[in-house]
Amino acid sequence: MVVAFVLAVPVAWYAMNLWLEDFAFKVEITWIVFAIGIVSTLAITFITVGYRSLRAAIANPVDALKSE
Repeated sequence: MVVAFVLAVPVAWYAMNLWLEDFAFKVEITWIVFAIGIVSTLAITFITVGYRSLRAAIANPVDALKSE
């Protein structure tokens, strides 16, 4: 996730700056926008992976082998 974020941030920053230049009121993109994006993405990733890992650890392996 971090590698994807590092690759995507410069592209997103450049594209957003090009788009925002056309407006009458200038808006600057600050680093906090990207910080909120990476923190929320990492939080969702860790919650999802943690939940799936916990569910797999609690599951009875006999039930999984029985359905094979």
